[in-house]
Amino acid sequence: MTDVRTSPIPPDDDNFERDLQEMLDDGPSLNEVTSNVQGGTPNSVSATFAEKVGPFSAGTSSPGTLSSSGPGGIYGSGSAGPRLTRSYTVPPATSNVPLTNSGGSGSHSTGNSPNGDFIPKSVSLTAQSKIETIREWSVNTFKTTKQFISERFGKGSRTVDLEMETSIEALRDTQRKYAHILRLARAMSSHFYNVVQTQKALGEGFSELAQKSPELQEEFIYNCETQRTLVKNGEILLGALNFFISSVNTLCHKTMEDTLLTVKNYETARLEYDAYRTDFESIESGPREAATQVKMQDAKRKFEEHKIKFDRLRSDVQIKLRFLDENRIKVMHKQLLLFHNAISAYFSGNASALEATLKQFNIQLKRPNAEKPSWIES
Repeated sequence: MTDVRTSPIPPDDDNFERDLQEMLDDGPSLNEVTSNVQGGTPNSVSATFAEKVGPFSAGTSSPGTLSSSGPGGIYGSGSAGPRLTRSYTVPPATSNVPLTNSGGSGSHSTGNSPNGDFIPKSVSLTAQSKIETIREWSVNTFKTTKQFISERFGKGSRTVDLEMETSIEALRDTQRKYAHILRLARAMSSHFYNVVQTQKALGEGFSELAQKSPELQEEFIYNCETQRTLVKNGEILLGALNFFISSVNTLCHKTMEDTLLTVKNYETARLEYDAYRTDFESIESGPREAATQVKMQDAKRKFEEHKIKFDRLRSDVQIKLRFLDENRIKVMHKQLLLFHNAISAYFSGNASALEATLKQFNIQLKRPNAEKPSWIES
């Protein structure tokens, strides 16, 4: 209830008392004042009440709730005589008053957090984008994991391309066998390198003994020259072996791995495709309701997106498998011919054929005592 306090009326001013009584009768009731104050809206007064208030008001006052500005109540004290004070509209205690101005030039670039801190809009949008990405990733991971487990237990259906899966399995088997050949070739090269180093040390030992044993000098020199020839031919064979190992390693661990990476992406896309296909089929077979229609449209859209991705990756795998097979045959034909010619020429003692093999395949040997090319040539 609003407490309207009045000061005592002088008994000799009957006209003034009568006019004031008429103003109070014509003004708003206490119930209206209370409801307007609680609602936070100013009271409206009638035209008659405004005319009667006019002569007593010292300043411009907006029509609204009468309030006391001091201990004198409605009337103020002063030499000007009794007058009404200016009224002010105060928002109720229950109203929500904003602490900051929502408008202005900076409202488009900053936002307010619940505790009143300013948050840049760009940071807010970035956080929202990350949250949306995490949500989509979580949903996708859940669906694919569920599909994977159902396939493992034989409860879910999966898309099968027999020709594609046969080619992929053949590629993996070929990579395993080539990796085995590569390990053996590296072991052979390592062992043969030790043999060449032993022959070099043996030749140096024969040469030293030839200087200290005049009676056996000729025999030591023969053996020294033989070991030096074997070392020279052995280094040529090592160059051919290292070239073979490098080419097979590139084919096995780079070219095939690149294709198998595409195969891995294809298998992931196939799992996602089957997961969203199963989800769409389950929603489509359910009851047709208004809420289900929106869900079904969303599931159909995601299913078609993953179907496009799955078809594109399947086409990429087919193309890469075909090109890989052609490249593998071409590379291995050259490398196997090199390996055969080098091994045969070395162990048959045909040094000229061994050197011709290196020239045929453009293999440059790195001599330990060879001068480094100048920076202009490099």
